[in-house]
Amino acid sequence: MYHIFKIQKMTTETLKRYDRQIILPEIGLTGQRKLQDAKVLVIGAGGLGCPVLLYLAGAGIGKIGIVDDDLADLSNLHRQVLYNMADIGRKKAEVAAEKLKLLNPQIEVIPFSVRLTAENAAGLIGQYDLVIDGSDNFPTRYLVNDTCVALNKVLVFGSIYQFEGQVSVFNFNGGPDYRSIYPEAPLPEDTQNCGEGGVIGTLPGIIGSIMTNEAIKVIGGFGEVLSGQLLIYNTLSNDIQLFKFGKTNLKTTAENKKILPPSVIPEITVVQLKEWEEQQIPYQLIDVRETYEYEEFNIGGINIPLYSLNTRLNEVSAHKRIVFCCSMGKRSKMAIQLVKPVVKAELFSLILK
Repeated sequence: MYHIFKIQKMTTETLKRYDRQIILPEIGLTGQRKLQDAKVLVIGAGGLGCPVLLYLAGAGIGKIGIVDDDLADLSNLHRQVLYNMADIGRKKAEVAAEKLKLLNPQIEVIPFSVRLTAENAAGLIGQYDLVIDGSDNFPTRYLVNDTCVALNKVLVFGSIYQFEGQVSVFNFNGGPDYRSIYPEAPLPEDTQNCGEGGVIGTLPGIIGSIMTNEAIKVIGGFGEVLSGQLLIYNTLSNDIQLFKFGKTNLKTTAENKKILPPSVIPEITVVQLKEWEEQQIPYQLIDVRETYEYEEFNIGGINIPLYSLNTRLNEVSAHKRIVFCCSMGKRSKMAIQLVKPVVKAELFSLILK
């Protein structure tokens, strides 16, 4: 009766504002009330955070917290759509809060112009029902994940790099968390953020929209949530991959065999590869970077971009050691995860230096 009474108190302005989503049978008046009662904390008001925040505000999320200690910069403007030239040098969290209130004066927006740390994470995250992580570094991702697990908060995760984005939902109804896919953080020298590796400006909008869509489904209690699933979208090839995983082992949609966690996949170096050649040990080298990357620089082998691998398995040798290589190690390790259920050869990852 409580929710029915509150629904009846919706103003004409409110009903008109959300009319297009209220008429969806999956949402309706009850679902709209759930959105208005929800409290969501967004970590990062950058490339991913901007579209996430805009669509959360547009959907009518009642209370939105924004954690970001950064200042708006000219280099942000090609992808961080909340900001303009007049905002350069201002605190992102505060600017974002101002603009969300202009978009939707009915919601509460609270900026936290601080860096998330081990000291403040529990206090901030504990105030909210659901967390959306749009951060761009591994220490923050692990801190957010571990705090959400400890406080039993649902976490919507997204990441972007160059032309590729990932989305998943962690700790949903007892489901797996971020460490189920990535048990340990990579070494700092093995990682790059957008400032170092680049990113196409449209990618954050695509991935951020998917992240918000997942959050709305979780809050509204409808649709299939990306819990135990990692969605990977490549804007160069328009290829979409969906990987299923449990609490301990990543699985592909095509095969549910247990396979190696990323942390224990065998790695070799170019020096070791040359030793194999000297010892006449047969192997196949497969470069899983994009074609343009391969053409700019390679150490030989054949080029099968990661997202073409499923359709080109016939080119993978069944009788030699197979070495997958890429720039950072992430794509080569994902390639191993893909082919291990169907290829019996020894598999190795090599990082191009």
